[in-house]
Amino acid sequence: MSGNRKGNGHEPTERERGTKDIVQDTTALQRDTIDGNGPIADNNGPAPENGTEKTEVLEVGPGMGVLTQYLLQRPEIDLKMVEIDRESVDYLLMNFPQVNGRLIEADFLKLKLENFFNGKFCIIGNFPYNISSQIFFKVLDYKDSVPQVVCMIQKEVAERIAEQPGTKTYGILSVLLQAWYDIEYLFTVGEGAFNPPPKVKSAVIRLTRNSRTDLGCDESLFKAVVKTAFNQRRKTMRNSLKPMITAKAERENWNAEQTAAFSSDPVFDLRPERLGVEEFISLTLKLS
Repeated sequence: MSGNRKGNGHEPTERERGTKDIVQDTTALQRDTIDGNGPIADNNGPAPENGTEKTEVLEVGPGMGVLTQYLLQRPEIDLKMVEIDRESVDYLLMNFPQVNGRLIEADFLKLKLENFFNGKFCIIGNFPYNISSQIFFKVLDYKDSVPQVVCMIQKEVAERIAEQPGTKTYGILSVLLQAWYDIEYLFTVGEGAFNPPPKVKSAVIRLTRNSRTDLGCDESLFKAVVKTAFNQRRKTMRNSLKPMITAKAERENWNAEQTAAFSSDPVFDLRPERLGVEEFISLTLKLS
């Protein structure tokens, strides 16, 4: 997942220079937490007046330490890492002794993060592209503990997450993440930044927790509505959500005429990519 070059003291590769950009982009992240003026501070509460409180950061998949080596140089970061690959773990412990006691050898997707963090923590990393969507779903499970995420992922996935309604790439992750986070597409990383170069471009994005504390509807039903709608994205909402409309009619003991009147709402004429977060919330309330 990280660069193929092992060892320290060599000239930085293009990818490593891109990695430095990721670290530099987190400057505001740490500063805002420490001085109490930024969005993370708003979530964490005011920082101590002496400004000595560190930002807890979890790096997902450090690999051979391409990003880790720069994070370790940041005195304002209290860094932990989670890595599943035994070879990478051994390499990190050998080449970066300071990771001892901070490195968690485990599968991030199965990790109970509350066992390692008492309060809020930020997530950073060059995410494995084959599980990046699963990582974001895990972030959603900890949305009240994770005020910010900065990561490099496949460009196509980054665009999808940051996309707005009305486009073909707007989908499940777009809605679910945008319900809780402000998404920023920061920059594109070309294939030449990797050795060997992959067949796809990469991108760095930043997720910052918004001010929403509650959806105002049943969250499980909201997720079900979004997933059901996009799993049949070529259909109108009336057709894709027909089982939910039927279930609503049965709960309310409606007759056929009442059910038809309910499903005649113009929102059901739309395809899912036309609906924003607020529209999905309203639709969830209608179906609850």
